[in-house]
Amino acid sequence: MSMPFYVSPEQLMKDRADYARKGIARGRSVVVLAYDGGIAFVGENPSRALHKVSEIYDRIAFAAVGKYNEFENLRVAGIRYADLRGYSYDRSDVTARGLANAYAQTLGTVFTQESKPYEVEIVVAQVDADPAEDQIYRLTYDGSVGDEHGFVAMGGASEHINSVLQERWESGMDLGTVLRLAVAVLGEDPNGGDARTLSADQLEVAVLDRARERRKFRRIAGPLLEALLSPDDPTEDVPHTEDEGGAHDTHRVDDEPEV
Repeated sequence: MSMPFYVSPEQLMKDRADYARKGIARGRSVVVLAYDGGIAFVGENPSRALHKVSEIYDRIAFAAVGKYNEFENLRVAGIRYADLRGYSYDRSDVTARGLANAYAQTLGTVFTQESKPYEVEIVVAQVDADPAEDQIYRLTYDGSVGDEHGFVAMGGASEHINSVLQERWESGMDLGTVLRLAVAVLGEDPNGGDARTLSADQLEVAVLDRARERRKFRRIAGPLLEALLSPDDPTEDVPHTEDEGGAHDTHRVDDEPEV
């Protein structure tokens, strides 16, 4: 009888981490930034059907990069978790912290016990009546959780984007300003090449709007997004043409590449 092939636990974990990081690096980045009225999500995503940003519950949103079918499974599981907890207890008992802990357990279990780790990074964010109580959690492929403050970027160019945001993001910025900042950093070449100009139809943009009643999530697209991205920000006379993407919208495919 032949002896089984042996790989040390350290090498096995390293190989899995390298595999997951390479898969995530192929995905286009997503930026999450706090602004004076809530939390904004901006991603380069020309698809109108395969969303990277979605509503989870009344004041909680989800953003992801990596393999679509894997983070879509996580999104659906998060909605089920939130619905069950809100129904069993109270809607206020559904929090981003609890959801992040549930995701961390799932990602950690898959990373250590399954043959292939999830090639995803996700952010779970919650907006509160008090801006100081807003929550942004970043979860990586191995279940590690980071409590972020103000902003966070995920995806292939995340290190470069985070370093730029560290210099240019400021607390109290308005929505138009943070969107233009996000689009500018998403268009930069981390290798020093020419910057790209991203148009509104190449972007997926959503917000958790503190001023809205119960359901805080809304998508921003069309004339409103174009106006917000304009340096003059002429939004006063622009109708709010938004896609109210709900928590129970489903955009499922069997197997999709990294987006």
